[in-house]
Amino acid sequence: MNTPASVILPSFTDIEAASQRLEGQTVRTPLLENATLNEQLGGRILLKPETLQRTGSFKFRGAFNRLSLLDEDQRRKGVVAYSSGNHAQGVAAAARILGIECTIIMPKDAPSLKIANTRGYGAEVVLYNRRTESREEIADDLLERSGATLIRPFDDPQIIAGQGTCGREIYQQARDLNASVDAVLVCCGGGGLTSGIALATRNMSPETEVYAVEPKGFEDTARSLAAGTRLENDPLAESICDALLTPPLARSPSPSTSNFFQAGWW
Repeated sequence: MNTPASVILPSFTDIEAASQRLEGQTVRTPLLENATLNEQLGGRILLKPETLQRTGSFKFRGAFNRLSLLDEDQRRKGVVAYSSGNHAQGVAAAARILGIECTIIMPKDAPSLKIANTRGYGAEVVLYNRRTESREEIADDLLERSGATLIRPFDDPQIIAGQGTCGREIYQQARDLNASVDAVLVCCGGGGLTSGIALATRNMSPETEVYAVEPKGFEDTARSLAAGTRLENDPLAESICDALLTPPLARSPSPSTSNFFQAGWW
């Protein structure tokens, strides 16, 4: 697959700019080393626990970076996002900090804690049935009526740049630990975090290999890259991880981050 000319790719400069915007807003999560893991695997294993990040996931990085770039008219009209929980909380928290009205579309079967947390950050939550309704169609209707800005969960250059700040920190912290990074393993759902870390890697540690890690049954990124075309997971596939239960391609008209993967970052 070749990257379409209409797709705007983020740059490492965007990641550096995002780092400045996020200064004092995000947690610089540690890079942890575990002696037991080192012994079992015969090397140095470093862990980046983004569960310690604000709102509990890396999603706050991209959300705050994207919202901070809205102009005054866009801020006045508010934002809309759809998510099963992590992006929802990130956008809601960022919107509250920046004083922006926020509506989040969430599946009815999302974890009740994530729904409550999203509302707790001040967002209006619209619930839908992920099996029978389209979150994109609901968002389109809200956007048409309000003029709000859609904050995509992963396929947005500035979302990717925000997530890439996690990769930037990895290499800075690895240097402080006198550790060379042979490979980075990144959990991959929509691909925003993987894309951002791959971009940071290409610029800060080009000899490092980047691997996207997907659970069995949800390996659509690997299969899509191998096939040269976008493939979807089985819509009936189930998981205890609600963040993996993304809608079928038929309901996802937005450009795939596979376009960014094909830009030669990994």
